[in-house]
Amino acid sequence: MDRREFLGVASTATLALALIPAVFSEDESRSALGSRSPKKADRSKVKIDRIDLFPMRYPMTGYFKFFSGPHGSAGRAAVIVKIMTDDGTVGWGQSVPIAKWSYETLETATVVMRDYFAPVLIGRDPTDIQGAHAEMDRAIAPGFTTGMPISRAGIDLALHDLTGKLSGKSLAQMWDKPKGGPITLSWTVNVTSLDDIGSVMDLGKKRGYRHFNIKVAPDPDFDVALAKEVRRFLPKSFLWADANGGYDTEKALKAAPRLADAGVDVLEAPLRPNQISGYQALKKQGALPILMDEGVVSPIDLEEFFKLGMLDGVAMKPARCGGLVSNKRQIELCQRCNLIWLGSGLTDPEISLAATLGLYGAFGLKKPAALNGPQFLTADVLKKPLRIKNGIAYLPDGPGLGIQVSEEKVVELMKQSGGQKWRIS
Repeated sequence: MDRREFLGVASTATLALALIPAVFSEDESRSALGSRSPKKADRSKVKIDRIDLFPMRYPMTGYFKFFSGPHGSAGRAAVIVKIMTDDGTVGWGQSVPIAKWSYETLETATVVMRDYFAPVLIGRDPTDIQGAHAEMDRAIAPGFTTGMPISRAGIDLALHDLTGKLSGKSLAQMWDKPKGGPITLSWTVNVTSLDDIGSVMDLGKKRGYRHFNIKVAPDPDFDVALAKEVRRFLPKSFLWADANGGYDTEKALKAAPRLADAGVDVLEAPLRPNQISGYQALKKQGALPILMDEGVVSPIDLEEFFKLGMLDGVAMKPARCGGLVSNKRQIELCQRCNLIWLGSGLTDPEISLAATLGLYGAFGLKKPAALNGPQFLTADVLKKPLRIKNGIAYLPDGPGLGIQVSEEKVVELMKQSGGQKWRIS
């Protein structure tokens, strides 16, 4: 039957369902679609059948500046992504927006994936990850850099998980890399009073951590005192200072040599990423290796900032960069150009954390990673939790991301935090 014949016999409602990916809440989905049993298909020809989104907030412990205020204090926002093919294979991903760190929020991430990214992926080959990114670029046009990268990362991770399961390969095997790992972790020290340093560090040491990262800016005097005290506690640890763009150029140029004298090894994101001349001045000063973070989303961003002489390296975050495709290319660029790359994250819950560990392990991360999800998050949606012991994270085994997600736990956590499931098909 051709399109003309179809239009002659189909009702308007049927035509809408046939030609446009449908978006349903959980209850509407059950009513409109009924239950579906997985179809048997040649796995080389499978297509994306539907995408489910689970917006939620993870409960937290301890103080971290990005999770305060009316929204942040409600918990660590996340949208879990479930992509199912027409043969029933499932891939899991996770978007991890932080309103106080970027412009993406729990609400915008949900809407962008539900109404823009997911609909253009229905019916596509799930293993064509690069093609999926091209479709998402057409759905949300890039501005200075990739559009809505934190939201996009949730889709990217799910596609990698799905591709690995369809091929029977882990992330490392998909990239023809050794598994690598385990990954040494760094404990985050974020205090508002110097009197709190000891208790925060003691908690990390009790859990086996031997390396620490500190949150600094905007007060260089406070920051230097913090660095000295942390260095005194553990003279041989790798000490990483992250300003999250909190200095201006004048303060950063004064703070960098003082932090170096206090025992800091690297300084991350001293300025907002658009302060190009300031970064150039800091790199020229050479008091500390200067790493960028927030402003590096695509490989093009990194390449251009490198050509401008703004940085010595990058703090990697797949969740920040639109997922594994972009972050993998950035690591490869660092390796080619002899740039420093450190492993970081966005207080990643277990799904995003598993993907991040897989990437860092495959590319042989050497320095302790500032992956503080295990430090601050108190809930888990995996059937078997990631193994993290004495400040060491062990890479999961198995195809895709190497994890098994409990959908029952996902739904329970979503309902506890007032979220609503959405289905796009």
